[in-house]
Amino acid sequence: MVRAVCFDLMDTVLYDPYREALAAATRAVPFDLAEARDPACWPEFEIGAIDEAEFVRRFFREDARGAGATLDIDAFHRVRRAGYRFLPGVRELVEALRGRALRFVASNYPVWVEELRETFALDGLFEGVYSSHHLRARKPAREFFDRLVSATGVDAAACLFVDDRAGNCDAAAAVGMRAHVFDGAEGLRARLVREGLLDP
Repeated sequence: MVRAVCFDLMDTVLYDPYREALAAATRAVPFDLAEARDPACWPEFEIGAIDEAEFVRRFFREDARGAGATLDIDAFHRVRRAGYRFLPGVRELVEALRGRALRFVASNYPVWVEELRETFALDGLFEGVYSSHHLRARKPAREFFDRLVSATGVDAAACLFVDDRAGNCDAAAAVGMRAHVFDGAEGLRARLVREGLLDP
């Protein structure tokens, strides 16, 4: 029996404006981003190993920074903050689970998750908000799920994990969770009905 539903946040509950924000923040940079950026920077920021100032400083590799590449963090935040929104039908599903299952956020996201808690009143929708920033681990690492289970107090076998990335769902299943690859509210509602959490 499912006692808790753990939701990824970005592109599962909320639309993730990261790509648009990044485009705005790097518009003036004459480099190929895939080659010029530091690939370890974002993962380290997501688990709280570095702060936002260090993320901005390290976003580009040293050689690109030396050639003048910078991340316009003001433009990034402006587009990021304007772009978040609930995905169609998902908020309603989360609300419909009230009293039927515990609801948790289980997301890879940096300290900005605290801003989203306030903006979207997440503490009123979920019994707990756990991101990589809090857990100091990122999906699909086993540590993320072990720490999530410990934080929620719900056995893995009694959790349904919902994420738009199949690899994260596979990792959740590997620790004993049920998993659903999110592809829209309609499919998620059907899964919640099959799990006995919502009425047909």
